[in-house]
Amino acid sequence: MPLDMELEAVMRPPELPMPPYPPKVVTMATGKQMVIRQVGREDVPALLEAVRPTLDITRDFYDVVGARVYAELLSWQKYRAANHYCIIGQIEGILVGIVNGRMYTQDIGMSLHTMTIERGLRVGGHLFAAKMEYQIEILGQKEVLIVAESPIGMRRFLIDFELEPRPDTPHELGGVPSNSLTRELWLKHSPRLVVGDRPVPKELMEVAEREIIAPTEELINEKILGEKRMRRLI
Repeated sequence: MPLDMELEAVMRPPELPMPPYPPKVVTMATGKQMVIRQVGREDVPALLEAVRPTLDITRDFYDVVGARVYAELLSWQKYRAANHYCIIGQIEGILVGIVNGRMYTQDIGMSLHTMTIERGLRVGGHLFAAKMEYQIEILGQKEVLIVAESPIGMRRFLIDFELEPRPDTPHELGGVPSNSLTRELWLKHSPRLVVGDRPVPKELMEVAEREIIAPTEELINEKILGEKRMRRLI
C-alpha cells in the first residue's frame, strides 16, 4: 500500500542539521584494519541481518541490546526516530560492530547502543569512542547522556571515561538514571582512548563501501558465545 506522503510529512519528526562523521581506520591488535564509518538508511537491511541472530543470545544481555538496536534501526529507516545516526566498524568488509545515538537537543546527545560482534579486540571500545567523538567534536554537543545495559558496558565505558552520575535525569532507555560525558571529561580522556587515522586509504574505503557483509548466524554465535571452542572441549 503506497504511503500517504501528505500524512507522512506530518508524522515524520523534524530533524536537526547533522554533519557527517569523517571515516577513519584503526589498526587492531591482530594487525587487521577496521574501517569506522557512518552509514545511512539505505544500509539498514544489512545491519538488521546481522542484529537478528543476537535476539536469542542471553549472554551479557545481547538479547536486550539486540532487540532495542533492531527497533531503533527500523524506526530510523522508516522515519520514526528523530536525529538518529549509526556508525559501524568493518574488517575486510565484514561488519564487526554497530553504535548508534541521536541528538536529543542541539546541546545534549543521547547515546543509545554499542553492539560488538567481534569480541576481544576492543571493537566496542573503539566504536564507542568514535560515537562520542562524533557527538562532541563533530556535532558540537556539550554533553552526552549514557547508560549501560550489561556489566561489560559498565566497566568499559562508564568507568573508562569517569562519567558523571545524573540520578535525576532519566535516560530514554527504560527511564533509568543517566550518566554524562561532558566536554570536560571528553577532553581529559579522549587523548588516551581515541585512536585511528584519517583519511582512510582509498582501497580500504572501497572495500568497506562496496558491501556491508553480515556475519552468518553460526559465526555470530561463535564470536559471542565461543561455541566452536566449547565443542572442541566436549
